[in-house]
Amino acid sequence: MGLPIITTPAIGRYRLSLGDLVLGETSKAVLIEEGGHPSRMYFPRADINMALLTRSTRKSKCPWKGEASYFSVGDALNVIWSYERPKGAAAAIAGHLAVYPEITVEEI
Repeated sequence: MGLPIITTPAIGRYRLSLGDLVLGETSKAVLIEEGGHPSRMYFPRADINMALLTRSTRKSKCPWKGEASYFSVGDALNVIWSYERPKGAAAAIAGHLAVYPEITVEEI
């Protein structure tokens, strides 16, 4: 049995940026909660300027969500990740990206 995963739409509109570089804005983020872990927002790729991201060779695996692929933005390496084919209860984050703290997420 895995961790309980709960996904809900995030309320609000959010901007993602790295310094002065705006990566995108969305009102369609998804909030995911897993067991004892902090909640995390996932942002639809359709609302992010994917031309600013470079796919990395880094991969990682989560037993509950699947394999994650990573992206860099300029010199900020592996600061964004995505589950290309998320498993089971995490299916709602397909086509979405999550970010490390180097990427600023602000509600607008």
